[in-house]
Amino acid sequence: MCTNYNATPRDRLPPIFKAMMPNGLDWPNEIYNDYDAPIIRRGADGNEVILATYAMVPKRHIPPGVKKFSTMNARAETIGQKPSFAKCWRAAQLCLIPMESFYEPCYETGAAVRWSIGMADQASFAVAGLWRAWHESDGSTAHSFTQITVNADDHPLMKRFHKPGNEKRSLVIVPDSEYDDWLECHDPERARSYLQLYPAELMAARPAPKPTKEKNVEVNGSLF
Repeated sequence: MCTNYNATPRDRLPPIFKAMMPNGLDWPNEIYNDYDAPIIRRGADGNEVILATYAMVPKRHIPPGVKKFSTMNARAETIGQKPSFAKCWRAAQLCLIPMESFYEPCYETGAAVRWSIGMADQASFAVAGLWRAWHESDGSTAHSFTQITVNADDHPLMKRFHKPGNEKRSLVIVPDSEYDDWLECHDPERARSYLQLYPAELMAARPAPKPTKEKNVEVNGSLF
């Protein structure tokens, strides 16, 4: 399942998602576990952009002595039962996670190769997510989120990723025509109807291995 993605740049968010965004929000291009990233949720005055930590239970909230566990992805089949997600799912705390692409490992060469997956027209898109609030020790309120995934064993594109023999999973890409319906949904059982695989013909994927970092070389007393 996806553990790394490229977030949509700041200047593209409001027009695409018709969302209000406070000044001063900033985030890195590539998002990893425990990074802050933008999500879109339904606020009192319409769609709003907030920063939230990628992982429903951030590492700082895992109790001491408890083995670290991942909550970056929530399986649609068990999202209503798992303690990390169930309460927020029942409360329909739904969000959109805006991105340009996400990464998955492909083993078709016999070794894991990182691939980038996005839209065939290179447009920004959004993934279905769930958010929650945290009361921090300093008295502030922070937020976190998880991505929702579904089985992709029969999807023409997404079945190509992850280790041979493992179940294939895919993020739930929400069609732009359903953004408002998803965010305004208050019934978790109705929300399940949105958890569908996205058409493969509208997607594109390509190898995108991480650049190899070369060691600094000393030349005439200077490091390069």
